[in-house]
Amino acid sequence: MRSLRRTARTAGVLYLITFVSIPSFVLYGPVKDPGYVTGPGPDTPALAGGALEMIVALACVGTAVALYPVVKRQNEGVALAFVGARVLEAATIVAGIASLLTIVTLRQAGAGADASVTAQALVAQYDWLFRLGQSTMPAVNAVLLGSLLYRSGLVPRILPLLGLVGAPLLIASTVGTVLGLWGPVSAFTGIAVLPIAVWELALGVYLTVKGFRPAPLTALLSAGVVR
Repeated sequence: MRSLRRTARTAGVLYLITFVSIPSFVLYGPVKDPGYVTGPGPDTPALAGGALEMIVALACVGTAVALYPVVKRQNEGVALAFVGARVLEAATIVAGIASLLTIVTLRQAGAGADASVTAQALVAQYDWLFRLGQSTMPAVNAVLLGSLLYRSGLVPRILPLLGLVGAPLLIASTVGTVLGLWGPVSAFTGIAVLPIAVWELALGVYLTVKGFRPAPLTALLSAGVVR
């Protein structure tokens, strides 16, 4: 039981760490400005935003790795898919960081006005990576992990239900943004993101504070019956 408690706490803390990149939306503001590459900077906000997002990318993978030994007992195929989805999400985050930090490098190298088009292309690339990664993959993760946790009873079922309900809303929001039905920042986008955000935050808090609920799966794992 102590081992399961450590596993739950580790996964919970890592889920909470994935929220540290929220300030990056503001920190990335200067580097995404069209005149940044020909201006004086500043570079520090972009570097700080990249560092925060790198932490999130590592935490994303960590949540899946921490939970996999437990949830695979419910369904190994779905648990493995969850690990793969988390790794893919982390990869898009790292690629996005590289895109924006490349603009910083161009500015520091004195690339000048000739690099303005390249800089804007890198910003557009970051935006697409964000839509395909951090705006889409959380919905996939919610379906995969939510179904495992709902069926196993490892956490209160209201938590995975939040993720399962929020997943189609988030997908609809992303599709609508891609089709130009609304902008990246809109009332519908804010509403669509909320259930997934609450699901991940609540899951992190619950696992950190409470751990896994007593369930047939945890009983088998504690007894060493399932290996």
